[in-house]
Amino acid sequence: MAKDKKRDSLFVKLFSQLPVKAPGGQQAAKTPKPEMPELTLLFFIVDWERAHDISGVFEEEKVRFHYIVRGKGTANSEMLHLLGIDAVEKAVVICMEQLVMIPVLIKEARKKLSAHNASGIAFTVPFSAINSPILRVFKESIHKNEKIAEEQNAPPPKPPDHSHHLILSVINQGYSNDFMNTAREAGASGGTVINVRGQAHEGVVKFFGISVQKERELIIMLTSEQKKDPIMQAVFEAHGLGSKAQGIIFSLPVERVMSLSLVLGGEYDE
Repeated sequence: MAKDKKRDSLFVKLFSQLPVKAPGGQQAAKTPKPEMPELTLLFFIVDWERAHDISGVFEEEKVRFHYIVRGKGTANSEMLHLLGIDAVEKAVVICMEQLVMIPVLIKEARKKLSAHNASGIAFTVPFSAINSPILRVFKESIHKNEKIAEEQNAPPPKPPDHSHHLILSVINQGYSNDFMNTAREAGASGGTVINVRGQAHEGVVKFFGISVQKERELIIMLTSEQKKDPIMQAVFEAHGLGSKAQGIIFSLPVERVMSLSLVLGGEYDE
């Protein structure tokens, strides 16, 4: 018992929990201090050659942390044309930011991309805790970010609607085409494939009877609530652990989905 309390105390020192929104946009009963920033993970998926445009926006708006991953797009031609992202090579750009800044970043990204007749898609994924030193950095600029949003006349962030999910699948290299064909037949519009390195404990390998290749593929698919279960069921049956792809499939809730096209998206519409 004492050991558990010591471990919990260490966790509190290292990590801080973020404000949690209850369904319907209301804040949950256990509310942290008012000065606690509400943070979110923001994802952009754009053509690889436009990744520097998104990075430019982040630098201009002084976004503290962002990461760029090169991927391969697998959307069908109709969806590619709709989103204006015809190139096969994709950039997945991820940052963490205060929620009030999301409309500002979306607005500026649309301006940058429209200059090149390019577009893409953005979405936010919630997270519940962050290591305390990083959180303190964000707490120092709570009011500054609110002022920036006010000066740019950015609309308030839309409340989460939870109508979309992010399906993440890790499969053996070389099976992404078959995997995506199965996903499309089940209702998926497309996905992005990222090369990753696989690692597994010996016990996991023995339990599932799988061989973990060093080179794996991570497939990310954004889909609606209605299509999530059929897609996951289809790809699990055809490309799950018992198949040659040895897929591990799971999903995360998505709070907001936004087009990066000025034509489709307006100022801050989905």
